[in-house]
Order: sequence, then C-alpha cells, then structure tokens
Amino acid sequence: MAMQVGNESGDGEVMVEMNTTPLIDVMLVLLVMLIFTIPMATQSLDIDLPGPDTGVAHPRPDLHKNKIVLTATGTILWNGQAVDMTQLKASLGDAVALRPEPELQFEPEAQASYNLSAHVLRSIKASGSTRFGFVGNEHYRSFGKQP
Repeated sequence: MAMQVGNESGDGEVMVEMNTTPLIDVMLVLLVMLIFTIPMATQSLDIDLPGPDTGVAHPRPDLHKNKIVLTATGTILWNGQAVDMTQLKASLGDAVALRPEPELQFEPEAQASYNLSAHVLRSIKASGSTRFGFVGNEHYRSFGKQP
C-alpha cells in the first residue's frame, strides 16, 4: 500500500480528502454492540393472563388470609392464636390444600428471633405455599435513619 502525500502535480497543496478510517472503526464497534444486544432484547417472560370473562361470578380468593406473626418473646401466632411448630406445619398443610389457596402473610416483629424466623420460613417453603408475602414492613421504613 502506498500513501499519497500530495497531489500528482507535486505543487505542495493540502489534500482535501476526508480520512474515513476512524469512521469505519466506530461503525464496526457500533455494529458489534448491536449484534450483542439483540439477543438480550428478544428474551421474554411468560405471564399467565386470565382467560375471557364468562360472566360467572367467582369467589374472591383474597377474602381469606392467614397471618403468621413472630413475637419478640419467641411465640408463633397463627391468625392470633399461639401455636408451636408442629401445629404450624399442620395449619400450613391445611391451608395449602384449600382451593383457592388463601394468601399467607408473614409478619415478624422487630425483635423477633432470626433463628425462629428462618425455621418458620423453611416450614412455609416446605409446605408448598404459592401465595406468600411479607407484611408489616412499613413499620420499619425509618428504622436505622437518624432524625
């Protein structure tokens, strides 16, 4: 490859042609980035949407909720009643067997034992509950913040 320094006449004029090599390099980098990002944009998440409304009134599954509260003293409350781990596992099994499955709410108090919380969460997971949520976290929104 030869490099052209001036024009053919040799009169020393400045060459007015644009150097396109950096532009081509930038375009190639952008093309490679586009190739890598296309597969990321095509991934999808499957969502089960409800079917068409048949006009039949269905009972609302959120009317019945079960609430587990862990107190600072180590007591487990199932819907306000004190239970031990065996009774809790039996109640969880009964709740999971219901159709539609009632919502299960878990609310540990601020000073509740972490070990007890871990055991209860393990029991909830073992029961196969699919409608589970943490509640009462709004009490701790400003926890640890200095006024």
